[in-house]
Amino acid sequence: MSEISDLTPAETRVWRAFPRGESVDFRIGENEDPATGTTWGAERTVRASVLRALLLKAPREDGEIAALKITGARITGVLDLKYATIDAAVRLSHCRFDSVPDLYGAQLRQLNLSKSDLPGMNSATLRVEGVLRMTDCRVRGPVRLGGAQISGALFMERAQFIAPDDSEPVLQLNQAAIGDDLWAPGMCAQGQVRLTGASVTGRINIQDAEFDHPAGTALDAQNLTVGAHVRARCVRAQGRIELRGARISGRLDLLHARLSHPGDTALRASSCVIGELWLRGGERIEGALNLRRSHIEILTLEPEMLPEQVYLSNLTYTVLTPHEPADRRLPMLERDGDRYEPHGYEQLMAAYRHVGDDDAARLVQLAKQRRRRATLTWYGRLWGYIQDATVGYGFRPLRAAVWLLSLMAIGSVAFGLEPPRPVKPDEAPDFNPVFYTLDLLLPVINFGQESAFAPDGGHQWLSYALIITGWILATTIAAGVTRTVSRQ
Repeated sequence: MSEISDLTPAETRVWRAFPRGESVDFRIGENEDPATGTTWGAERTVRASVLRALLLKAPREDGEIAALKITGARITGVLDLKYATIDAAVRLSHCRFDSVPDLYGAQLRQLNLSKSDLPGMNSATLRVEGVLRMTDCRVRGPVRLGGAQISGALFMERAQFIAPDDSEPVLQLNQAAIGDDLWAPGMCAQGQVRLTGASVTGRINIQDAEFDHPAGTALDAQNLTVGAHVRARCVRAQGRIELRGARISGRLDLLHARLSHPGDTALRASSCVIGELWLRGGERIEGALNLRRSHIEILTLEPEMLPEQVYLSNLTYTVLTPHEPADRRLPMLERDGDRYEPHGYEQLMAAYRHVGDDDAARLVQLAKQRRRRATLTWYGRLWGYIQDATVGYGFRPLRAAVWLLSLMAIGSVAFGLEPPRPVKPDEAPDFNPVFYTLDLLLPVINFGQESAFAPDGGHQWLSYALIITGWILATTIAAGVTRTVSRQ
């Protein structure tokens, strides 16, 4: 074969090492940067066609496990393994690829590209029986791993993905299936990362990662399925993080995250099912937060991180932490647009009741009635103001006692100083200004004073005012009691 007959000394080393699975290290120093690989000479240059022939046609040695293990080589030409089935492990670390390798539809036992420099990667529908490693890689073009099936873990620690233009996502893992973890702490992506429809059986670790795509969606993970946790602590995102429809069995950890997409949505986790969501300890989110229609068991929201726009319509959660006074939680409900959404208030009230804070729950219900009042007609708003001022919509019943005592004192003093004339002097009981005032105020109680005496002049108008006020108090108290009973 021509691939064998014209091998260079560097290629001969690789060819001879392959059947025994031996490593070939072309590096001069351990700290070499593969980005400088264009200056490497023939002594460390290997043609991609030679590697293809080696993987597909080279003979094996009995009793040995063949493997391609190259470190610090410059690989010229296109490594074309499209649709190939390779039963040997492949490790091309610290290498410089001059052309985009084509692994479309290939089936590999294991692939290790750690610390290599590549102009891109065409690997859609790739199958890897073991682990795919791209640790510390630097990729200067799109990495196409859409539909890939990786039985083991995918490692991308500190990998750098740089898009030459914005025509397509810089890292494509849409519809990929990963049988273990996706491990990418410290990863940096300058362009969109796409994880739509991907499935990760284990965990996702993107702690300290950077997603930079301020013109649009930085991380598109719609309908992502994760069997365990997503660790995204200290993540920095310029652009939208899109998680609509995601299913995360464990925790979505966004502690100390910095999310920024001014004028648009910074984090969209709507229609999601998440075990725990942590948003705490980071800077205030720049852009809107959208959690609509999601179901979250434990929701950790720090008020200081919440932006000006928070969309919580039909969001359900069981526990809300950290425990904060109601006046620190209510503003987030008021940031959900101009439309009145009663569900948000009911959900917050339920969270307070879950931890036994009934006082905070009542304050939330009171805030709900006040917010609803703004949606009513003028006479509905007027009646609402009356209920609010008198008994706080039934959530502050002691106000009724204060009003009652105040009005009783006013009436008792006024009628005590100038008693009304008796209707029938011979039959009238002794006048008592206190019980006469109570007769006017309490419509369902009769002490026999009101019917026996008839005020005139200004006192007559005072009696009318006390009667009307008494009916209003009685009606609002009844409404409050009915609301309380219905809540129970």
